[in-house]
Amino acid sequence: MKNNQLHIDFKLNGNSFSTSDELIFFSKEISASTQHFFVDWFSNSDFIEVQTSGSTGKPKTIELKKEFMINSALATGTFFDLKENTTALLCMSTDFIAGKMMLVRALVLGWNLDMIEPVSNPLEKVDRSYDFSAMVPMQLQNSLSQIDRIRKLIVGGGIVSEELISEIQNISTKVFATFGMTETITHIAVIQLNGFKNTTFSEVEKSHYTTLPNVSISKDARNCLVINAPKVSDKKIVTNDVVKIISKNKFKWLGRVDNVINSGGIKSHPEEIEKKLAKIIQQRFFVAGLPDAILGEKLILVIEGKKATIILSKAKSLTRYETPKAIYFVESFIETTSKKIQRKKTLDLLFK
Repeated sequence: MKNNQLHIDFKLNGNSFSTSDELIFFSKEISASTQHFFVDWFSNSDFIEVQTSGSTGKPKTIELKKEFMINSALATGTFFDLKENTTALLCMSTDFIAGKMMLVRALVLGWNLDMIEPVSNPLEKVDRSYDFSAMVPMQLQNSLSQIDRIRKLIVGGGIVSEELISEIQNISTKVFATFGMTETITHIAVIQLNGFKNTTFSEVEKSHYTTLPNVSISKDARNCLVINAPKVSDKKIVTNDVVKIISKNKFKWLGRVDNVINSGGIKSHPEEIEKKLAKIIQQRFFVAGLPDAILGEKLILVIEGKKATIILSKAKSLTRYETPKAIYFVESFIETTSKKIQRKKTLDLLFK
């Protein structure tokens, strides 16, 4: 596909288009960001400008090659067996890479794509069924009663809680969590969260990500993931994600190196602790380290919402090193525009 061509089978909200100008004109009624993307996509430039989410640092604008975005779309189509005339639902914002790539996949692979507002319960006013969609965890949580109308679903933009994983075990939808970032043009690896022969599966099975085609992985001296994906990036990408390499195409994600808490010489990954706490806490929360004269860092728990009694001993798998020394409540977490929690800014708000 050349940048100025439309796949013959591509449809948007039930409409076919003979030219890119027709599509651009039509998209004006959907949203400004969608129309702006199509204008950029069909321009003579080899690049698309995309803003990173800012969940782990200051948001920045980067350039992505259209060629690489096409390669990413093709890899997703191959991995999930999504050919032309696939019916797909786009319910995420096209301001960010996840929404933009749903548009690219539809354009490149010839999908019939429906676009709706990126609301928290996207299936509430939708009466069709679809082969494929992408959601954030909150959208999946709020769509459980109707989610069987999606055949295959990828979930990104946040960690899928143990509670939510448990709730999706008996649904017909095949649900996959994704691993990736703006620089890798969304996901370079996925992990299936349900659809196994048994309704429960081991911690090992559900903790391993599998890479997409043409992706190789390694670790640096910090035990952080290094991604070599020449089809979607000109250079190797060194992440801040601590991993355990299982095989040439599988890895276990442990957490962010910049979130590691060193308390009394014991290093802990907040993400691993949060998995255990998720079994006893219903609200959104995170754990973090506060400076401490004796321990170096003191492990604390920050919960969104009204003050409540939390009995940490109920999380039986917590070790004494993983048990928060204090609990704080904050009315609302500070988020990025793509709804990811900004931990540092929330802590700054709490401890001005």
